[in-house]
Parts: sequence; structure tokens; C-alpha cells
Amino acid sequence: MPVSHATVDPEEVARFNALGKQWWDEKGKMAPLHAMNPSRLAFVRDALVRHFGREGHSMRPLAGLRVVDVGCGGGLLSEPMARMGASVTGIDPAPRNIEVARNHAEGQGLGIEYLPVTAEELAVRGARFNAVVALEVVEHVADVATFIRTLGTLVDEGGVLVLSTLNRTAKSFALAIVGAEYVLRWLPPGTHNWEKFITPEELEASLAAAGYEAKERAGLVYNPLNGQFSLSDDLAVNYFMVARKAG
Repeated sequence: MPVSHATVDPEEVARFNALGKQWWDEKGKMAPLHAMNPSRLAFVRDALVRHFGREGHSMRPLAGLRVVDVGCGGGLLSEPMARMGASVTGIDPAPRNIEVARNHAEGQGLGIEYLPVTAEELAVRGARFNAVVALEVVEHVADVATFIRTLGTLVDEGGVLVLSTLNRTAKSFALAIVGAEYVLRWLPPGTHNWEKFITPEELEASLAAAGYEAKERAGLVYNPLNGQFSLSDDLAVNYFMVARKAG
């Protein structure tokens, strides 16, 4: 049976594949992700701790959980989740990203499974996980509804889906595109397409169509005074969503 690649946008894959070793340069083109990572990781950790009834103060609160990091890039999220005890599989359709992620994880002594595959290919293999995490990926796919349905098939019974993406608002255009790409030069121009941003209501509708119900939402905001990101109730630019099977 042929594997569908309906959600893969070749231009997006090529753009991120070209980043190569820059993934782990905290002062390079991926600096915004490095700055966001503490808050991203805190949200994911706390969401999984709540969902699975874990001890949040444990050094390894995710021990025993099977987690897939969809669109893992160079492994910026996969590595800390592995350190917290999760059995992590990182997937990315860009082969160079996977090569970088593997090499870096090996250098850190981390046993993370990295695969150069799409979510569709992983689903066809029958893979299932306690948690499916896809951060800053939804805004880069070609078909959001199909992508969300595919992610849903990867979630094991009683599992959870954790997403983050960019809202389609005037504020996100001003900050995530004009500010980040053209003024601050955090990202190469063209990294994001505002028309592909998705509102929380649209994302919830795609989740509902896939049989999932949004249970948590949170925003991520940038403070220019200290150069840090923090979790917030403001969903106007970056936001997270946690979903589980409806009913």
C-alpha cells in the first residue's frame, strides 16, 4: 500500500533541511527556538505529568512513557524529554536534520530513535505512542486536517496529543513575520507563511474531526526587555494545545 505524503510541503522540508548543523547554534538561525525551549519543555512536561498522574518534582517525570517528537529538527525537544526519562522517537522528513539529531544525541550519550520519515509513514508502520508531540510544525504542513488525523492515529489508548503553532492574527503577522524575519533577523525571510497560520478555533475543529477534544490551551509570549519567552493566557501569536480522544 503506497504511503501518502499529502501533508508534506517539499519547500518547507528543503528550507529546514538546509539548516543542518545550525540547529545547535544558540546564537545562529535557530536562536529563537533555543530561547523558546525552556517554556516549550515546561509546558510539555507539565501537560504529560497532569495527564498521566506523574510526580512533577521527580528528576525523571516522563519515565516509561513512549513519546514521538514529530518534526523533531535537530532534536532540541527530543533530548530534554529523553533526559526526563521518556523513550523518545524523533521523526523528520528532512534527512539532514535527522543526521544532525543523531550525531548530537550520540555525543550526549542519549539513546533516542531518530527516523527520517513522515508522520504518515510512521502511522503505516502501526507505531503507537503514549504522547504525540508536534511543536511549531502545524504551520508548515500542506494539509492541516489530514496531518491532525494522522497524528491522532499515532496516539495509543489513553494517550495525549500536544501541539503548538502560530495564530493567524494581525499581531502574529507583525511579530512572527515582520519582527522576527525582517526587523530582528531571527529567522530567514520566508520561514513562515502567515496564510498557513491557524487559529485556535480552526485547530480545535480539525482535532474534533479527528475524534479529539482540546483539553488545555496556553500562549507563549516574548518579553523584549529580558529577551525571554514565557507561558501566558495570550494566544494571539504562539500557542499550545493539548488534546485527547473525545469522550
